[in-house]
Formats: sequence, C-alpha cells, structure tokens
Amino acid sequence: MKCINLSSEEKLKEAAKSVFLKKGFAGTTARDIADAAGMNIALTNYYFRSKEKLFVEIFRDLFSLYCTNTVKILEKPIGLKEKIIEVIEEDYRMMKEEPNLVLFIMTEIHRDCENLLPELSKYSEMLKGMFVEQIAEEVRLGRMRDIEVEHLMPIIIGSLQFVFVGKNMYMKVHGMSEEQFDDYARTHKDHVINMVVNYLFQDVDTMREIRVKEETVL
Repeated sequence: MKCINLSSEEKLKEAAKSVFLKKGFAGTTARDIADAAGMNIALTNYYFRSKEKLFVEIFRDLFSLYCTNTVKILEKPIGLKEKIIEVIEEDYRMMKEEPNLVLFIMTEIHRDCENLLPELSKYSEMLKGMFVEQIAEEVRLGRMRDIEVEHLMPIIIGSLQFVFVGKNMYMKVHGMSEEQFDDYARTHKDHVINMVVNYLFQDVDTMREIRVKEETVL
C-alpha cells in the first residue's frame, strides 16, 4: 500500500494552483509545478500521474471556490434585492482575493468544454432552486422587471468581472497603481450594485407610478 505524504501532496497542489492560474493548462509543464513547489519532478508524477489529472483536480477546486459561496447566498432566506447585492459583494471579494480566477475558468472552459463539463454542475445550481422561485414570484407580483435567470446572472456578475479580467489594461491605460486600481474596482462595484438594483426594481416602481397616473387621467 502506498504511503501518502499529505504535506507534499498539498504543497504540489498549491503550487499547481498558482502556476495554472498564471499560465493556464497549455502553458504549464510538470517541471513548472515541481519548481514552484521546490520538489523533484518525479514526485509530481508519483502523486498525480499526469498533468491532466492534476489539472482536473485543481480546476474542480477552483470552480468550487468560484461557485460555492454564491450558491449559498442564493439559497439564503432573505429578500431578492438583498440577495442580489450580496452576490455582487461576494463576487467582488472573491475576485479581489483571486484576480486571475475568472479569466482562468473562462479560458479553460473555452479550451476544453466537453471534458470539463462534469465539473460545471455547481454553476447549474445557480440557475434553479429558491433564487429562481423568488424571481418568478417578484415578477408575478409586479415588483421586479420580467427577466430570465439565464440573462440575470451575467448582468449581475459580468459587469464587475470584466474590470478584473482587464485589470492590467486598466492600470496601463489609466496609469493606476495597485492601490488606485483597488479604489477604482470598489467604486465600480458600487456602481454595478446601483445600476442592477435600479434596473430590476426601481425602474419597475417608476413605470408603475406612470401607469397609475395615466389611468387616473383617463
């Protein structure tokens, strides 16, 4: 029976996570991972057999990191408006901690969607359950703009994620330091919250008031 040195295995996984996030699957070699972990390349092959097997484990962990907290928020027994704001705040926190995560996930899914498809089940959890039921109820009651969840989720998270995906470009074009970019991203997050909430809820209230006034006149 093989005796597993968990500390060495975990060290390799942490090194692989760092390298894959920076270089992606295609740009990473087993030597890169071994060097980052400060270990012999033979240990990489011993624990994970192949770069492909190690990558799938890392992708699964990173995609779970990307989705798990958001899924938990969507299932919380709170109002829909508060829930959407929490999702945006969580997305901001996650991308601030792991700014390369979204670009990594999107790039790798584009590269090998078929083989990574089983790992995407977490995302499908966002598109069903309590969150969808709340949307349907708010729309039915006329308190929210009628929109499908498949369109709502990209609106909620896409506007903020683009800023982090384009971080290097924004810093270069606008001559930002890291601290200035942090301030910029935080301000942008607040703008996204206001725009999304206004679009989904306040505009509906305004349109309702206009309809009531028109009916009163008639």
